[in-house]
Amino acid sequence: MRYLTAGESHGPALTAIVEGLPSNLAVDIDDVNHQLWRRQQGYGRGGRMRIESDRVEVMSGVRFGKTMGTPVALLVHNKDWRNWSEKMAITGEAPDSVVEITKPRPGHADLAGALKYGQEDVRNVLERASARNTATMVAVGTIARQLLRRFGMEVYGHVVELGHVKVDQLEGTIPEIAERAEKSEVRVADPDAEQRIIDAITQAKADGDTLGGIFEIIVTGVPIGLGSYAHPDRKLDGRLAQSLMSIQAIKGVEIGLGFEAARRPGSQVHDEIGHRQGEYYRRSNNAGGLEGGVTNGQPLVVRAAMKPIPTLYKPLESVDMRTKEPFRATIERSDVCAVPAASVVGEAMVAWTVAQAFLEKFGGDSVEEMQDNYDNYLRRVGER
Repeated sequence: MRYLTAGESHGPALTAIVEGLPSNLAVDIDDVNHQLWRRQQGYGRGGRMRIESDRVEVMSGVRFGKTMGTPVALLVHNKDWRNWSEKMAITGEAPDSVVEITKPRPGHADLAGALKYGQEDVRNVLERASARNTATMVAVGTIARQLLRRFGMEVYGHVVELGHVKVDQLEGTIPEIAERAEKSEVRVADPDAEQRIIDAITQAKADGDTLGGIFEIIVTGVPIGLGSYAHPDRKLDGRLAQSLMSIQAIKGVEIGLGFEAARRPGSQVHDEIGHRQGEYYRRSNNAGGLEGGVTNGQPLVVRAAMKPIPTLYKPLESVDMRTKEPFRATIERSDVCAVPAASVVGEAMVAWTVAQAFLEKFGGDSVEEMQDNYDNYLRRVGER
């Protein structure tokens, strides 16, 4: 299973093609649109979110609400295209009204991308590098999420740190924590931390600055045996890290205890094994559900660190690529903080990666065939 996306931030539309989905998977378009709506929420988002109201159109691969086993094509229109149709025209010469961007922003793909692809106008880089393109990642990830749900797996996400504020109060079950976070405009399950985070975002906006943070993704109901220890590129922890690092502005990934595991002795890190009522179980989940690149039956716990958005309203110094003179970097319309939205994208990418591993393990041309394979596997594991 794989996907490809295309589209620019201010182009006509964003597109995605998903290949390898089994047939007869029920696709809930309302759920896809709901996830796209969630991606646009969060305190600290910028003006673009007031323009766009993302909804997906399915162009192929689905009939009467179910996949046909053929490629699924998705389309998300950019409403702001009507204001950019001249500046982003597909044909003809650039009109005189188009002002080329030659002052790359520190922390963005601007300079490296312009040099790599030989672009004189940095807009040819920033349009595709923009986090606007995470809309298609959410769309394809939501379909993967629906496949996981079909087999009893659920994906949850919430913010655990933003700016200098850490979320310490995380009492209750995983669904309860996620439910509290869902009601928060910064996707935080702790009301006290929520207000301090909102205050920090408000202050950053007043200062012309931006804030980053850390979000956590949890997948429940994951069976033992997804991934592999046999080859480096098949290890699920490595693949999860890659999928999360593919999200714009993500600079670090942890699984389970993550870096904290390096600070503790082994006796305080590894999860002891027990057996009761015919099943193996763990007395803790410090490994985050993964050992040796293979799921161990515990909930999958992954965290990702997002850097502050590089577009600042008090911009840092840069250099004009044409004159080589120092300048303040270009200001593009942007967010003050997008960590809550990034957590939604993180849910989608984790769902995609787990679904990919699930299909590799239990693959079939239809969900019914997959169900037979899965049931047989669970029976055999249960006998051990």
